[in-house]
Amino acid sequence: MKVTRKIIEIDEEKCTGCGQCVVACAEGALAIIEGKAKVIADRFCDGLGACIGDCPEDALKIIEREADDFDEAAVEEHLKNQQAKGGSPSGCPSARPINLQPAPAAPLAAVGKGPSLLSHWPVQVRLVNPRPRF
Repeated sequence: MKVTRKIIEIDEEKCTGCGQCVVACAEGALAIIEGKAKVIADRFCDGLGACIGDCPEDALKIIEREADDFDEAAVEEHLKNQQAKGGSPSGCPSARPINLQPAPAAPLAAVGKGPSLLSHWPVQVRLVNPRPRF
């Protein structure tokens, strides 16, 4: 049922597709589609705007327009389905850990080279400033 209510609007010109809003949306109403954040279903968006503060590009705002009424039961089902698939609604690879299996041993192409020891993705790296300020 369509009602006039508050809902998120995304300025696609400003959106860089970073996915930070997707992670902040507890209802799973946002996803990165073709490199831009999109509201995947009006009924998933509660219109409270928890995602707004996480957008570094200021591409999100709350507007009032005609939209499907918020459906909490549909949100719960949507989140359950996403969790069953082993991911998050974002579609962002960094939003869900992936356990990598080592490749079968291959002949070494050069001395000192071997199969990758990387076993998890994403890898979390912390960058350190080489010129610290004291």
